[in-house]
Amino acid sequence: MSKLHLVFGGRVKDPQGLDFTDLKAIDIVGIYENYADAEDAWRASAQRTVDDAEMKYVVVHLHRLLEPDVQQA
Repeated sequence: MSKLHLVFGGRVKDPQGLDFTDLKAIDIVGIYENYADAEDAWRASAQRTVDDAEMKYVVVHLHRLLEPDVQQA
């Protein structure tokens, strides 16, 4: 199984948290089959919004959600 990663972002109430203010306005950047590609996409998206403290992008390890009991190598 591929180690899928989701990159998305949006406005947050607190830049140190993950409480997104408007789930309908979430920017889904994409799903990537490895962390390196996901990190590149995250970095590009975060860099575009670097001057907006209320915008936050994250990488979610989908493979860990799909198979939570599998040991990570």
